[in-house]
Amino acid sequence: MAKEKFERNKPHVNVGTIGHVDHGKTTLTAALTRVCAEVWGGSAIAFDGIDNAPEERERG
Repeated sequence: MAKEKFERNKPHVNVGTIGHVDHGKTTLTAALTRVCAEVWGGSAIAFDGIDNAPEERERG
């Protein structure tokens, strides 16, 4: 059975962040998603929705 071709009909952006602990990576990512959602439409991810790894939850 042939695989169905995935059609990319919406623009997308991949962003990677590297930095030390508690230096604002999550805050920056939340701000970027909010601005992109406002400019190009779509949904923004809230700050607490990004840091959902167990290690991050333990640290607060």
